[in-house]
Amino acid sequence: MELNRLSLHNFRSYAELELEFPSGLTALRGPNGIGKSNLLEAIGYLSTLKSFRGVPGEAMVARDTSSAVLRADVVDADGRAALIETEITCNGRARTQVNRVRSRRARDVLETFVVSVFSPDDLKLLKQGPSLRRDYCDDVLVAIRPANDLVRADWEKALRQRNAFLKQLRSSARASLPEPEATTLAVWDQKLSEAGDILVSLRESLVARITPAVAEAYRDLGGGSDLVEIRYQRSWKGPLGDALAEGTGDDIRRGVTLRGPHRDELEIRLNGLPARTHASQGEQRCLSLALRLAAHRELTGSRGSPPVLLLDDVFSELDPRRSRALLDSLPQGQTFLSTATMLPDGCEPDLDLRVTNGGAQVREWVP
Repeated sequence: MELNRLSLHNFRSYAELELEFPSGLTALRGPNGIGKSNLLEAIGYLSTLKSFRGVPGEAMVARDTSSAVLRADVVDADGRAALIETEITCNGRARTQVNRVRSRRARDVLETFVVSVFSPDDLKLLKQGPSLRRDYCDDVLVAIRPANDLVRADWEKALRQRNAFLKQLRSSARASLPEPEATTLAVWDQKLSEAGDILVSLRESLVARITPAVAEAYRDLGGGSDLVEIRYQRSWKGPLGDALAEGTGDDIRRGVTLRGPHRDELEIRLNGLPARTHASQGEQRCLSLALRLAAHRELTGSRGSPPVLLLDDVFSELDPRRSRALLDSLPQGQTFLSTATMLPDGCEPDLDLRVTNGGAQVREWVP
């Protein structure tokens, strides 16, 4: 899987840009704030139709312009060439085509072009709340098999509708549910439990597969012989449908669904202790990279070829030993690396570029 050519128009700091890339490593170098991450963000958007920085669509449109246009010539895992085009308007809406055919869903693009992203924000996987770790699981599942996005969408739709109905019931303040409302709630319970059971089964299977890979990647990155454990913790016991029925009273009083995949936790432990609270900053950094590296390896095996890899300034917070270990641990494939500092020892890019003038120009690197 490769990106051969990228064209940007009014995307972030790039008024106009067109670049061709080699199969191996492309290094983007320049001072902070010059536009290196913007370029990587554009590549990532053309795979997932969202920003890996978590910003809304309108934030990616250049100031005082009506829309941004991104185009990419890519080669998929089976060696077939494809053209991906997307226009993001200043109100955040996007229109995307694959080979001139309109695509309304990210999973349509993921069938053609997949990326893995390593960024400084990955530390949040360890330090912040469980929603980021759940999203990590779901994003990997969708990248492995884009049809899994249907499972996630079915779950999210059922959850929204059940929560909306719970709020209606809460506002009515009745001591008991009349038959029509009880029947309607039972319907939503069934829809939610069906989608939730499938989603959690997929998550648990993924965690079982990647846990050894995370432990191996942690060791490869210089984590030593520390014991790494990953546990998927459900927010309920038994069948989800039974848990929803048992918690009906609490859900109505709160006006929200209190049990289900949206309340689950992916617990990561180091030497028997929660990594979120007991691991050092360096250990957390190493673990977050191990999670990303394990996902990248899982995608490589499941899709038959490595995803395009985006390394967004990850070496600035790694010592030379771990920087070298990360590079040595990566599967072969096309890689884009941004840095404001020197390249790690032994890193020899096939294309070495300097980003200048606020990202408006990219030229071949001259030391």
